[in-house]
Amino acid sequence: MPATRLDTARIRAAPRMIDSVFLDSPLYRCEALEAVLGCAVSIKLETANPVRSFKGRGTELVAGLLAESGPRAAVCASAGNLGQALAWSGRGRGLDVTVVASRFAPAAKLDRIRALDARLELVDGDFDMARERAAAIARHDGIRLVEDSLDIETCEGAATIGLELVDSATPFDTVLIALGGGALATGVGHVLKTFAPGVEVICVQPSGAPAMTRSWHRRRVVTTEATDTIADGVAGRRPIPEVLDDLLLVADDAVLVEEASIIAGMRMLLDHAGLVVEPSAALGIAALLEDRARFADRHVVTIVCGGNVDMDAYHRWIGAAPGH
Repeated sequence: MPATRLDTARIRAAPRMIDSVFLDSPLYRCEALEAVLGCAVSIKLETANPVRSFKGRGTELVAGLLAESGPRAAVCASAGNLGQALAWSGRGRGLDVTVVASRFAPAAKLDRIRALDARLELVDGDFDMARERAAAIARHDGIRLVEDSLDIETCEGAATIGLELVDSATPFDTVLIALGGGALATGVGHVLKTFAPGVEVICVQPSGAPAMTRSWHRRRVVTTEATDTIADGVAGRRPIPEVLDDLLLVADDAVLVEEASIIAGMRMLLDHAGLVVEPSAALGIAALLEDRARFADRHVVTIVCGGNVDMDAYHRWIGAAPGH
């Protein structure tokens, strides 16, 4: 069992605190993708829920604990998905939620945060600037700062995806996981290395936002000055040391993929799986496209982690992508 910050007993207990609408997401073989990718492919679909991403699993744990014994107000920084999820979980428990986001975040994500009755504050910068502002609000107002990937609940909520994978009847030998802050990768990775250590855990990040992947390879925190990717959900510049420590214990590899491959992956998920996804959710398919030989004859699970995308941008990207 890997000695991460995560606790297997808490992860096993977590589903009792998470609304069932986020649990037992579809897992299925997608034979139409297999024909063009050259390997067996299963999809773990984390978009079929009220916030259209996996983040609700973690925010349910956070909000549940706050409703029981914590301050009844919370603030988070978000590229969009965590903010929606915390707003949804907080609204159901009567919590006052503030979300800080970049004003350059997809409008669809920002509109949804507002619709869920959260207070939204925008900053003229990227996600890491939003993190700084959220921390300042928490200090000033004396409320809970929810930090994605650093707060263990966000990782252990995501880890329930791993439980569903290992408890399924689907045989697989590789899992491709979008890598941003690290909650999804460390959560799922912890469970797989505990209960299915033979499964290869591969993290995938855009080459335009490589900080966590570079950090994993160098085994120390590496920051970048800027990001340049359409995959806004994973576009961080400053990895969290504690999260990197966990990732080093549970990930077998971390790879970077190009923007063209991400867009092609989105197009393939539309054409061959009927799925409209955000760029971060196509990272696994992008990795398959860029290294077909590595995955040939394997059974790969890719976690389709989010479907919150600006549709105008989506149509531009998909229209420019080659058909498959």
